[in-house]
Amino acid sequence: MGNPASNILSMKIATKGIFTFAGGTHPPQSKELTAESEIQRGPAVKQAAVMLSQHLGAACQPLLRKGNMVQAGQKIGDSDAFVSAPVHSPISGKVKDIALQSHTVLGRSPAIIIEAYEHNPTKRPVADKFTEEFDENKYSAEQICDAVRQAGIVGMGGAGFPTRVKIEPNPQFPKETMIINGCECEPYITCDYRIMLEWTNQIMAGIKLARKASGCSQVLIGIEDNKPEAIEVMSTVIEKSPNRDGIKVVPVKTKYPQGGERQLIQAILNKNVPTGGIPPMIGIVVLNVATAAAIAEAVVDNTPLTHRVVTVTGEAIDEPGNYYVPIGTSVEELIEFCGGVTQKSAKVIVGGPMMGIAIADLTTPITKTTGAITVLTKEQIGKAKFERQQTPCIRCGRCLEVCPEHLNPTKIAHAVKNNLLDVAESYYISGCMECGCCSYVCPANIELTGYIRTGKIFLARQKKKIPE
Repeated sequence: MGNPASNILSMKIATKGIFTFAGGTHPPQSKELTAESEIQRGPAVKQAAVMLSQHLGAACQPLLRKGNMVQAGQKIGDSDAFVSAPVHSPISGKVKDIALQSHTVLGRSPAIIIEAYEHNPTKRPVADKFTEEFDENKYSAEQICDAVRQAGIVGMGGAGFPTRVKIEPNPQFPKETMIINGCECEPYITCDYRIMLEWTNQIMAGIKLARKASGCSQVLIGIEDNKPEAIEVMSTVIEKSPNRDGIKVVPVKTKYPQGGERQLIQAILNKNVPTGGIPPMIGIVVLNVATAAAIAEAVVDNTPLTHRVVTVTGEAIDEPGNYYVPIGTSVEELIEFCGGVTQKSAKVIVGGPMMGIAIADLTTPITKTTGAITVLTKEQIGKAKFERQQTPCIRCGRCLEVCPEHLNPTKIAHAVKNNLLDVAESYYISGCMECGCCSYVCPANIELTGYIRTGKIFLARQKKKIPE
């Protein structure tokens, strides 16, 4: 493919992507359920459970006690660690308890449970405060970084890496290129797509602020070519914007997992992030479009990250759509707000069907990284079970062909299955992004990703990184 980095900025914008990466697959999109659903305000919650761990890095410590009164937007948890981000209350009310709560990734983790006042106004999006004339030069790089840190902003499209750490200048690893991730390759999910269509100016403001803070000379906005409307609106706002030099929309080919930051970097710039490393090590910053919007709100409106857009979707949902909801809202309350589920519902997934995690406890709260709730039907699950009876591995190599990280999923999974964790490590189990491509294409229907995910948990416990 060559290295296209040098000529990207001179390309004529088209809606057909030419950039891609090795591996990957093409699961059904199923985005039609919510793609045309405008962002609506979610439920006025009576109780919010704000997890103290919502990001990579050190968990927060509570800043208040049971019985304390709290105001919407107030900081309620923080940590002195460099890789961390504070959490804030999305509502005004009273601290009911500080206790363990169901957590999508950690199983159970501490949360501050806040009982809302009877009269609690619902927070509105602030996209109408931003125009095409936004000027980021009113703010210094230091102001931007400090506002992002104080607002508790983390990556809202993936693992939740603290954004301040990403954009803050580092003389050891100077940043040159910023990639804005608007791919949203996971099936069913459309929250980022709607944000690009409806909060376009706010995203653009956040991009400019992040560029100024990081010192990047160019910004490339990667959007999959199955979203021509988003490509068009983002391209148009750039054309009308002052200080737009070096900012460009780059259509990329639609393929899962194109939205993985390592895959997006490889597709657009033909560069590889070292295994175990992060993009800033090679002079690149990757931000999700929702994260860019949150940066703008934090810097300009002095507002912390207390709400986010969540896609509630699936054939079992009565009223699928995109909702602006308080962080800490329970999955159950959000589903009920969407009209509840049909009698055919069978599985609730936090996220999408490829990388999402099925949950049994519907009191699990929405966090900063929750982009979707997907509810699948009994027919879908039953058909999948019938069609995916596990058989012995036939050594076909399909998992190797689709793995975007160029691993051997079968060898890793077999090592975990036989409790050979040292062997799994020798096959770079930590390099797996858990995208699910290997499980999706396996003709023997072996849940390779599940074995690998379990192996990572066993290793983390073995190394005392998480409790037994």
